[in-house]
Amino acid sequence: MKHLIPFLPKVPVVPVIRLQGAIGTGGRSLSDQALAPLFERAFSRGKPAAVALVINSPGGSPVQSSLIAARIRRLADEKKVPVHCFIEDIAASGGYWLAVAADQIWVDPSSLVGSIGVIYASFGFHDLLQKNGVERRVHTAGKSKSFADPFKPERPEDVARIHAMLAPLHDTFIAHVKARRAERLKPDADLFNADIWVGQASVDLGLSDGVAHLVPKMKELYGDKVRLVPYGQRRGLLQRFGLEMAGTVMGSVEERALWARYGL
Repeated sequence: MKHLIPFLPKVPVVPVIRLQGAIGTGGRSLSDQALAPLFERAFSRGKPAAVALVINSPGGSPVQSSLIAARIRRLADEKKVPVHCFIEDIAASGGYWLAVAADQIWVDPSSLVGSIGVIYASFGFHDLLQKNGVERRVHTAGKSKSFADPFKPERPEDVARIHAMLAPLHDTFIAHVKARRAERLKPDADLFNADIWVGQASVDLGLSDGVAHLVPKMKELYGDKVRLVPYGQRRGLLQRFGLEMAGTVMGSVEERALWARYGL
């Protein structure tokens, strides 16, 4: 009932949104559609002193990363609410794309930060088919329909096209980081070659703002009485009982591969 008494000081409230896992559209991945209601509630209920993001993500879809980050910025600007990001184990690639949407980025001394790049990965099976006497028959209308076919030998023109697709995605990522971090980035540092930096090194390069943890930093900025309110995604009935569908299981395998790239 304290909030109904006008002369009592209001306790600062900071919604805390955990962004854990790979970024994409399937299974348990972080997606704009799944997170939209969460962000809308966090920024719109009352007048929060700030919103805190706790990020632990190895990356994923460039489009979903862009959509989620754009939503965070739109709500932050509309509501005039500062956003703080706290990186746990890792904010790499798309994970860092999300972190950059915050006004301030805080890391643990052992956090992995960066990987400002784009990757395309596939397999080649043509030798395996030949060894097992398998003939694959493909008919297309349109010369590019079998582009980068994993059952055919890799062609130089396909490789050139892949790089032509990756380049604008990388440019968009770089522009996002430069626009958000601006003068904080260390001049002349090679920051956009997909390298990873640990903790304080990311601070020294301007990719993050300091070494800090959620509770003490929020108390330092908003007072000892600050109230941290966790906001989380609602899990479906099948997920609650551990009964995941085959597609979700496959998504989990892909996510596990993303984490494994960074030894996590």
